[in-house]
Amino acid sequence: MEYLKLIGIVIIILGFAFKFDTIAVVIISAVATALVAGISVPDLLTLLGKSFVENRVVSLFFLTLPMIGVIERHGLKQAAVNAIKKLKNLTPGRILNLYLLIREVACAFGITLSGQVQFVRPLISPMVQAAAGAREKLTPKQIDLIKARSAATDNFGNFYAQNLFVASGGVLLMASTMKSLGHAVEPTSIVLYSIPMAVITFIITAIYNMRFDRQFNVKHNKKQED
Repeated sequence: MEYLKLIGIVIIILGFAFKFDTIAVVIISAVATALVAGISVPDLLTLLGKSFVENRVVSLFFLTLPMIGVIERHGLKQAAVNAIKKLKNLTPGRILNLYLLIREVACAFGITLSGQVQFVRPLISPMVQAAAGAREKLTPKQIDLIKARSAATDNFGNFYAQNLFVASGGVLLMASTMKSLGHAVEPTSIVLYSIPMAVITFIITAIYNMRFDRQFNVKHNKKQED
């Protein structure tokens, strides 16, 4: 009978698989789990209310949105875009490393660069393609590889640096969750422990991108020898 308490997981998997409404799936999953576990509806509502109050600090990031909006409106985001556009004679790996650095620094200040669709696809990926194709025409496979590497670099920077901002949703959620479990953790402490991960990620990804440059150089040198 204990396994019946996992019915909520089954409901979520099936709901997402059949693309049902996300909120409805989560609510049905929570209610079903509570009923199977013997929790009454009033107790369930009490538990949900208590959890919401204890984790209300997660919504504090809304207070930073006006500040971020003012900064971006006054051109900080566009300045970053223009700075990248002005850089010339860079290898694909160096462009990706520079973007990774900008991505992590932007995350540290709570500034979003809009990610894959609005930033990587129209700006970063074409720049990398131009740098890689300066000496020879790229094959469709190489273009796809550059697109994938550009997207991966954006993911690395966003995922491992998103907790560098003290008011980010992830930081506040972890702090409130740990507090509810009896472990007082300050958001600033989470940020401090996230810094080494961001630095390590940058180093590993930078080496990864330099090897990417080497692949293009080797291919170019082989064609010259032939």
